[in-house]
Amino acid sequence: MRLDRILLIFLLSFSFHAVVAQQGKDAVVTGHVVSKGEHIPFVNIYLENTTIGTTTDITGHYILVDLPIGKHTIVAKMIGYKTQKKEIELAPDQTLEVKFDLEEDFIKVDEVVITGTKTFKRQTESAVIVGVMDSKSIENLAAQTVSQTLSFQPGLRMETDCQTCNYSQLRMNGLGGAYSQILINSRSVFSPLTGLYGLEQMPTEMVERIEIVRGGASALYGSSAIGGTVNIITRMPQRNSYKVSLNESVAGGNANDLSVNGTLTALSQKRNAGMALYTSYRNRDWYDHNGDNYSELPKLYNNSFGLNSFFNLNENQKLEASFSSMHEYRYGGEMVDKPAYKAQQSEERKHNILTGGITYELTSSDNRTNLAIYTAGQYTDRDHFTGIAPDDPLELIDYNNNPPYGISENYTIQAGVQVNHTIRHFISGPNMLTFGTEYVFDDVFDEITTYNYLTDQTTKNLGIFLQSDWAILPECTLLAGVRTDKHNFVDRLIFNPRVSALYKPNPNTQLRASWSTGFRAPQAFDADMHIAFAGGGIQTIKLADDLKEECSQSLSASLNWDKPTEKHIFGFTLEGFYTKLKDAFVLEETGTNENGDSEMLKINGGNSQVMGTTLELRANYNRRLQAEAGLTLQKSYYDKAVAWSVELTGETDYLRTPESYGYYTITFTPGDKFKAVLSGIYTGSMLIPHYGVPGNVGTPENDILVKSSDFWETNLKLSYTFTAPRLDSSVEIFAGAGNIFNQYQNDFDSGKYRDSGYIYGPSEPRKFYFGIKIFN
Repeated sequence: MRLDRILLIFLLSFSFHAVVAQQGKDAVVTGHVVSKGEHIPFVNIYLENTTIGTTTDITGHYILVDLPIGKHTIVAKMIGYKTQKKEIELAPDQTLEVKFDLEEDFIKVDEVVITGTKTFKRQTESAVIVGVMDSKSIENLAAQTVSQTLSFQPGLRMETDCQTCNYSQLRMNGLGGAYSQILINSRSVFSPLTGLYGLEQMPTEMVERIEIVRGGASALYGSSAIGGTVNIITRMPQRNSYKVSLNESVAGGNANDLSVNGTLTALSQKRNAGMALYTSYRNRDWYDHNGDNYSELPKLYNNSFGLNSFFNLNENQKLEASFSSMHEYRYGGEMVDKPAYKAQQSEERKHNILTGGITYELTSSDNRTNLAIYTAGQYTDRDHFTGIAPDDPLELIDYNNNPPYGISENYTIQAGVQVNHTIRHFISGPNMLTFGTEYVFDDVFDEITTYNYLTDQTTKNLGIFLQSDWAILPECTLLAGVRTDKHNFVDRLIFNPRVSALYKPNPNTQLRASWSTGFRAPQAFDADMHIAFAGGGIQTIKLADDLKEECSQSLSASLNWDKPTEKHIFGFTLEGFYTKLKDAFVLEETGTNENGDSEMLKINGGNSQVMGTTLELRANYNRRLQAEAGLTLQKSYYDKAVAWSVELTGETDYLRTPESYGYYTITFTPGDKFKAVLSGIYTGSMLIPHYGVPGNVGTPENDILVKSSDFWETNLKLSYTFTAPRLDSSVEIFAGAGNIFNQYQNDFDSGKYRDSGYIYGPSEPRKFYFGIKIFN
């Protein structure tokens, strides 16, 4: 049946339900649920001792229709909040408004998430583990960018991979950045080119929460979701509010970093339309750690603004739209006040990025069927420079006459349709069926004519997915799905099934197990488009002519337990994971080109395996003292040795991958005004490739493989809040220190021939900061 006929049937069905719903003549109750001024979605609302009930929608509002007349007790209930009841009396043809203001109940252990199943679910009801970092958790860390937050989740580790430009990548469950799918509002517009710097360019001011799914159980999102999925949910207006903040920090004693952020949210009088506006400014000095006048932290200038909006067209239709613009200037290398090509060694980047999206939703009157039509896109315009000035005078003249400046242009567009339909009685329980199709187009052009370097890549992927989320019994859920992809770089259809199961032996415990498959197309990803400095020149990556897709199979099992009491709550999550890659992508050094520059070749290197376990602990005492910690132990290796250097024998262990890493946060809130947060990141030792230059004093004589030290990065934030009731506003003063014990790498290369990839450990040296936030 053609797609247009299917949509017509859905539209006629919705119209029929709407007409039927208007024929009721009994009482109606409507209202909303808030906590501390914030609307709460998916709160259970029901009449006590009846089977009549509903849940609040994503904006925290609800409606109950065709209610029996008489006296009743209406209940609002949700894990993480104290249950609230109200007595009501209903009369015929009456509409009654009942509002609830719930009190928080310690740690949030049951937030509403979307990433694990592509539908809204509570964490304890989802067959896939979904980790959540909300805006309050992000503020506790004093994080200015998204990249500074993600290491505070189990199984995740942000790493900096270039001493000169500081490009970074997110590693999930031991796999590299290209195995992680980064979404913005559930849309995959984070292109391979944007992945180099994108997480550091995104201010936390725009973020409402971040949802994380570790492992291949997130394969419904398509290619690149093998290691896991990070879904960055941007702010939507829930009330009329404003917030302005300023943060000034000093890293290493002399590198100033100033950030100014602002947010404004507004709702219409009928609360059926709203808009959230945000803006961010950042200016950071460069920093030289080893005194060679070459930066370890690049100079940054960044400003961005954006908006999110929604329009409830009627009771059944909703439109959401978002837009953002970001400009960044980045310079690293020799610290001189000259054009980039006049420096002895430098990298310069000028980014202009536009991102936007629009989603239309149509929901049936009985809330059983939902249709979403969406499109999103991102455009990146980048001017860049990467170069080392030659020592030979004649070569230097040629270099200055034709400096290695480059241009990049990148378009990413996604469009799709998704239908969710709930069968309330599917054999033994409700079943939500999800069907959808989406198309992703990405075109990247990146060229430096001086180096004869060119990436001209256009990828097209059409995906179709089907999923069944079946609550077989109240304590047992089976999630089964399959996604089919047709990628223009792969000559066949690729089928990726997945199965996940949830069993809840009691209200405090969830047991989960998942199996899934995935793939990555034979194309250039983020790090493949980064030009490094190594071996006395530059180092580039090429794709093998016979490169083919790599495929994965993943298994995971977990135990989640939380025990709440009147005064405290504590719990843990224990997870085991295993991923096998077939025809895994690897990088091997093939030698040097005619200019003496190192060349790496991306090939299929046989099979690879990643396995490990993650433990997460959490506790809260009387909402005064809260602690969270996570530890990951893992092993990652290739079946065949990878020749990362032509000078040395190959290595089977994953490089730049510690076998242990973790984090902790301890929050002390003795009252409503003062708060202290102690946090830390642990990074275990790992193998780091180090390319040498014979005869150069700033580098090793030859290529070597270095085993790094362990690192403990310890941070402290103190804050105090003053209230101004007459102005309905508050002022927060905060200060703190990052990497207090200055556990920063101390064996960087020096000089213009340094190996820019020889970098590990914390991303910044010790820093001190202070700031102010004004909000309502």
